[in-house]
Amino acid sequence: MKKNLMSVVILALVLVNLILTAILTITVLPETKKANELITQVCSAINLELESGSVTSDASSVPIDKLATYDISDSMTINLKDSGDGKEHYAVITVSLFMNKDSKGYKSFGESMEEKKNLVMSEITSVVSGFTYDEFKSDQQGVQDAIVADLQKLFDSDFIVSVGFPTVTCQ
Repeated sequence: MKKNLMSVVILALVLVNLILTAILTITVLPETKKANELITQVCSAINLELESGSVTSDASSVPIDKLATYDISDSMTINLKDSGDGKEHYAVITVSLFMNKDSKGYKSFGESMEEKKNLVMSEITSVVSGFTYDEFKSDQQGVQDAIVADLQKLFDSDFIVSVGFPTVTCQ
């Protein structure tokens, strides 16, 4: 008789535990979903704030069929900043601009880029001449990012997503 009574008590406790677990799950789960949505919204807002105003020089984020290329056919010879070694250094580069065709700025400026060629070359020269020989040689991606940032500021648009140097010679 005692074994049977003990089995009934254990069964009752298991059922009470099951009911309490179900109640707990039903009440906590919606609140957890709301908290996760809030956390996701906060994270996305923080990411937007971090990325706004920054250089968007990632051509890989734009599909290849949406990219337009503008090649500055003239090679540019640019004096580099004095590095303190007593020698004059220069870079001879050709530049390609990669532009997002879907951007509003492309419709305004990108299609008539040939007219703005000298302005773009002047900006590139001013950016590159701010780097020393060692800086230019070791961090060409940094130079390209600086050019993109300067051109985006110049045109007040982010339609230029990347800059490439098809040929580079430093001395």
